[in-house]
Amino acid sequence: MTGDDVATLAREFLAAHDPADRAAFLRARFDAGLAWVHFPEGLGGLGAPRELQLVVERELAGTPQLDTGVQAIGLGMAAPTILAFGTEEQKKRFLRPLWTGEEIWCQLFSEPGAGSDLATLATRAVRDGDEWVVDGQKVWTSGAHHARWAILVARTDADVPKHRGLTYFVCDMHAPGVEVRPLRQITGEAEFNEVFLTGVRLGDDLRLGEVGDGWRVAQMTLMNERVAIGGAPVRRGGGMIGLVTETWRSRPELRTHDLHQRLLKLWVESEVTRLAGQRLREQLSVGQPGPEGSGMKLSFASLNQALSGLDVELRGEEGLEYDDWSFRRSDSVDFFGRGAGYRYLRAKGNSIEGGTSEILRNIVAERVLGLPSEPRVDKDVPWKDLPR
Repeated sequence: MTGDDVATLAREFLAAHDPADRAAFLRARFDAGLAWVHFPEGLGGLGAPRELQLVVERELAGTPQLDTGVQAIGLGMAAPTILAFGTEEQKKRFLRPLWTGEEIWCQLFSEPGAGSDLATLATRAVRDGDEWVVDGQKVWTSGAHHARWAILVARTDADVPKHRGLTYFVCDMHAPGVEVRPLRQITGEAEFNEVFLTGVRLGDDLRLGEVGDGWRVAQMTLMNERVAIGGAPVRRGGGMIGLVTETWRSRPELRTHDLHQRLLKLWVESEVTRLAGQRLREQLSVGQPGPEGSGMKLSFASLNQALSGLDVELRGEEGLEYDDWSFRRSDSVDFFGRGAGYRYLRAKGNSIEGGTSEILRNIVAERVLGLPSEPRVDKDVPWKDLPR
C-alpha cells in the first residue's frame, strides 16, 4: 500500500463521516483502519508501513483528535503490548475503546520497594480456579483516578529468581478492592497516585502472556514507554525549546550574552535530539522498539530540565511567580501548557518517570554500547530469599 492509497482512503473516509460527532467519528476511523495504519486489519490498521500514519494525520487534520495527555499510557504502552501478547479476544475487546478514549488506561508497575529495580516487586497474584486474587500496593500511577483499566505486573511465584516469577495482567480499576489515593506533587497537582489492591479478583482471561513470563511482556511495555515519552514527534523549534525561544524573541530587555550562548547550545542539543528521535521512529517502521529508546528518554529529561531552568532564569523575578499552588486533581498530563514556574517544577519528574536517568544510563551502557554489566548478586536467588 502506497501513500497515495492511504491518502485516498482518508479523503473518502472524511467525505463519508461527520466530524461533529466526536465519538462516532473516532469509532468509524478505527474501524476504517485509520487509527494505527501499521496495525492489522480489523484492529484499527491496514497492515501498512508505520510511516504512512503521517499521511493519515495530514489528511484528517482539523477533525477530532486524541487527547495524548490522558491517553498516553493506553496508546503508547498498553496498545502495543496487547497487540504483541494479547489473545484475539483481548485485542478485539480492548483496542478500539482504548484508541477512541472511551476507556482510559494506567500503569501498575512501580511499588514503594520496587522502583528502579522493578523485578523485586512484591504485589502477589494467587491462582484461585479461573481467577487470580491480587494483593499489594503500587505507586506513581499517572491517571489512575480516571482510568478504567490498568496494565499490571504481579508476582505469581516466590520460589524462583525475581525476574522469572512475574505474570502480566490487565486489571479492572473498577473491581472491588481497588483503592486509588492521590499523591500531591510540588506543582500542587495530584497527577500521580498510589493504588492499593486488596483481594482483587481478576479472571484468567485478563492475563497477558504466559504465567511466569511477565518480565518479558513488561520489557515490551517499558521500551514502548520510553519511546512514547522521549521519542514523540516534535517539529523543528517545538516543545520546550520553542517556549524559551519565544520568550527570547519577544522580550529583548531580558537578554544577556551569557544567556544567549546557553540558549544556542541548548538549541543545537534540541535539534540533535529531535533528529535522533526521527531516526528512531524510522527504525520502528521495520521492527519493535529496542534499548535505543532509553537514550531518547534520557536526552528528553535532561533537555527539559535544562531548558525549563533557563526559561525561569531568563525571566528573572517574573520567573519565580507561580500561577496556582492549590491542590487539585489533574485531568491531563501537560509538560508545557502552564507558566514557566510550573514547567520548571514539572520537569523535575522527567528524570524519574518512565525509568530513572541512572537506570537508563545502565541500559544504554550495557545494551547499546556493549559495556560489561554491573555485578548482580541476586540474579539466581529465589525472590523469597532476598533481603527486604
